[in-house]
Amino acid sequence: MKLNLIITGATGMVGEGVLHEALRDPNVECVLIVNRKPSGVTHLKLKEIVHNDFFDLTPIESQLAGYDACLFCLGVTSVGKKEAEYRHLTYDLTMNFARTLADRNPNMTFCYISGMSTDSTEHGKYMWARVKGKTENDLMKLPFKRVYAFRPGYIHPMQGMRHTQKYYKYITWMYPFLRLVVPNRVSTLGEVAQAMLRVALRGYPKPILEVSDINSLAHE
Repeated sequence: MKLNLIITGATGMVGEGVLHEALRDPNVECVLIVNRKPSGVTHLKLKEIVHNDFFDLTPIESQLAGYDACLFCLGVTSVGKKEAEYRHLTYDLTMNFARTLADRNPNMTFCYISGMSTDSTEHGKYMWARVKGKTENDLMKLPFKRVYAFRPGYIHPMQGMRHTQKYYKYITWMYPFLRLVVPNRVSTLGEVAQAMLRVALRGYPKPILEVSDINSLAHE
């Protein structure tokens, strides 16, 4: 099977890494990235749509049909945001994009980057975890072939990527120690990307992938 993929968030750290691995994967035939700004990436496998308003996909919805999987890597930090704003930029945006895809790709696998400690009950102490939990829960109610939520912890960046957050240069030295002491809390960006691609290709027994699942699957 050759995959035709949609990737969002390719101008962010996680999405850029996932795109990098997808373009190298022989199982991937075509990649469509949907961004608010140009990625600057060119490749024979790559198509790009630059669209500013993810809350109104009407102008581009016809171009989103005919794909096997979506690797949804678009996200924002909750730091400095009230719950209503964070919910709008996380839950509302994701669900609008996902509903549009589900209407046009009933056999699609949807892979969503969530986060470690996401709250599936939707009633926990932490705002971001409640919002992510509701997003996961409601994505899984949509009429996709399959939906998977990936819950990475600390993600160690790839060398050579342009969209790694600047603060990472102060903390990447800790990675070897963290991998040794708390291996089920850390992954490399390459491991996250490989796990997503494997799930898109062949599925996974569980709908929610914790760090241990991500790291194990990446090395199969």
